[in-house]
Amino acid sequence: MAKKKVEKPKREVTKRQLSHWQQQKKRQRIILGLGSFVIAIVLVVIGVGWYFGYYQPLHQVVVKVNSTEFNMDYYIKMLKFYGQGWPVQYMDVLADDVVTIIGRNELIRKGALGLGITVNDKEVDEKLKSYDPPLSKDYRDIARTELLVSKLLDRHFEQTVPVFAEQRHIMAMFLESESQVAEVRSRVEVGEDFAELAGELSLDSFSKDEKGDLGWHPEDVLVELLATSIPGEHAFGAEVGVLSQPIYDETNTKGVGYWLVKILDRQQEPEQVHVQAVLLGSEEEAQDVRARLEAGEDFATLAEELSQHEATRESGGDFDWLSPEDVMPGSAFAAWADILELETGVVSEPIRDDTVITTGGYWLLEVLDKEDDKQISDDDRDLLKAVALDEWVLSLWYDYGYEVNSYLTDEMREWAIAKATEG
Repeated sequence: MAKKKVEKPKREVTKRQLSHWQQQKKRQRIILGLGSFVIAIVLVVIGVGWYFGYYQPLHQVVVKVNSTEFNMDYYIKMLKFYGQGWPVQYMDVLADDVVTIIGRNELIRKGALGLGITVNDKEVDEKLKSYDPPLSKDYRDIARTELLVSKLLDRHFEQTVPVFAEQRHIMAMFLESESQVAEVRSRVEVGEDFAELAGELSLDSFSKDEKGDLGWHPEDVLVELLATSIPGEHAFGAEVGVLSQPIYDETNTKGVGYWLVKILDRQQEPEQVHVQAVLLGSEEEAQDVRARLEAGEDFATLAEELSQHEATRESGGDFDWLSPEDVMPGSAFAAWADILELETGVVSEPIRDDTVITTGGYWLLEVLDKEDDKQISDDDRDLLKAVALDEWVLSLWYDYGYEVNSYLTDEMREWAIAKATEG
């Protein structure tokens, strides 16, 4: 006979147990709900922080070229590309230049289209691959602009730049004073080599690097190479084989200057001196000004009139109080190393400083040969085409009435620089 299966007796749940169980479930639901709420709040906070701290700033319009808008993300990418290799301390200067570059690139695209010159997407993709390392599609505008510029130079400006022109072969050097030119001119006349002297003494980087021999060039190329019109104007009106007299150039810059320094007062604890100084363009000028000061003329008046140190010119050359650390090697005023030994109220001898930029100087030139219709070198034609391109872009700016607006604040610029230079 089969055994009957004995059923396990059902557990009876008392009302008290049921109530306790229901309370536990309720607490669990509350705890779970609170946890979910807290997680949701955290996610919202993170999301809001990401939105306002990253997403929104990146999508904010920072540059507008007429009706075309460019956001922060675009600006940062341009800043990163054009800032490659730049020291971080100079990025603030580039930050403003990039706004101009964005406007210029937009204008080139519009102007090229007007000339029927375009670039297709396939060409842009190939250009992006040609960079080292290859660029992502975020930089399509840069690649497109470079391709357009290349086509403009090859197709349009190739036709506008002449192949032949009047040219001169000249020797030149740039010196700080009329008396120095006279001295060097005498040395050349008695047989010293112009090239050696130019390589040693010229304060213009191009003529110094070329050891005075500038080669054959049209006049407008000389203007671009030397960043001044004075030498070209003289050379194209001078006789062949004649050394020039000193030719004054008030706008050309050079990497040297001369300080006259006077200590107005001093204190011992801490050691400091109250300094007044004037920056001049040549040792000859510095000696002349020192003589005027010793004759009784007012230091502040002469500094306001003659000093090439813009930061203190309006204050009459007043540098306020300086400590010994301010004139140590590596400091901004390292050339003043010995001023602490100066007697109070006495004007120093001229102090040469090769770390400053001053304007004005004198050219010594000689025209070696001339031709009225000589073929222009490829390098000079490339330079002339580049100049023509810049002039064309400038004319477009006025013709199209282009307006570039920047909405960058100082804080936004600093944030963009940080993003462009990180990792």
